[in-house]
Amino acid sequence: MRAAVTTRYGGPDAVEVRDHPEPVPAPHDLVVRVHVTTVNRTDCAYRAAHPWFMRAVTGLRAPRVRVWWTEYAGVVTRVGSEVTAFAAGDVVFGYAEGRFGAHAELVAVADDSMVATVPPGVGLDAAAAATEGGHYALSFLWRSGVRPGDRVLVHGATGAIGSATVQLLLDLGADVTATAPTEGVDVVRGLGARRVVDWRRGGIGGAVGPFDAVLDAVGRSTFAQCRPLLAPGGTYVSSELGPFAQNPVLALATPLARRRRVVFPLPVEGPQVIEHLRARLAAGTFRPLLDRTYPLDDIADAYRHVETGTKVGSVLVRVRPPEEDPPLSPGSGA
Repeated sequence: MRAAVTTRYGGPDAVEVRDHPEPVPAPHDLVVRVHVTTVNRTDCAYRAAHPWFMRAVTGLRAPRVRVWWTEYAGVVTRVGSEVTAFAAGDVVFGYAEGRFGAHAELVAVADDSMVATVPPGVGLDAAAAATEGGHYALSFLWRSGVRPGDRVLVHGATGAIGSATVQLLLDLGADVTATAPTEGVDVVRGLGARRVVDWRRGGIGGAVGPFDAVLDAVGRSTFAQCRPLLAPGGTYVSSELGPFAQNPVLALATPLARRRRVVFPLPVEGPQVIEHLRARLAAGTFRPLLDRTYPLDDIADAYRHVETGTKVGSVLVRVRPPEEDPPLSPGSGA
């Protein structure tokens, strides 16, 4: 099979599209023929092993995983002997955390992982882009304890995580303010945020609090910057460690003060996450933002585009052309 293979750490040129052995399913695995996958900033971090301590997980001198990434949508081609919930021909989407391998024509995933059938009316592009941003967004919501009616600020709402967070908060019933660059203000307003702040003009401080939670989806703020925006008892959550890796430490220390706290959003994964996202896709209350699309052979260019920091939503990689997708079944929309 063809796959985007990485044998060394480095820039986009470290990725080479070439032949690679096909996955062999274990008893509880299914093999998916990948039609669409994505490239996001998390993927760029794995490829470059940045920050450096990621090498403790990814491999000290060279990547222990040769084919990266997690998001995929496609068609099941084979199932292991113990698989009962899926069958060959099922149209599925999912998140291959831990195993990776989605930047390829075939990927093997466990039947109890984050994998589900694509709901009626949802195209493979949207399904493929739903899980990375979606599961981080759910981690934000569930770890922070946001409730219906809470006032929430989402910083950086044009990315995959931020745009998913806005939509899932609105589905929950929160009152959402969001920040976006000038060129993304109308896009985020279209997601349904009640107020959108142009951070190029006023920064995150241009938002008018107090907020019950500030959720930084791009990791460019600090607790010190956002604390004045928080109501007493409010929560700050960031997708990154912070410039001095301080956020995990603050997550342990700030609850002791019982005023404003930092929560570190360890990712929530598992079947309950994919089913939650599937239900919102089916209902039409969550639609991933889609940026550019690249063919697999041009995946290095997809990495370069992501690293410009200008993408809006998810960057797609087409392993198979759209005309080979299974027919879209009737539903609430593509």
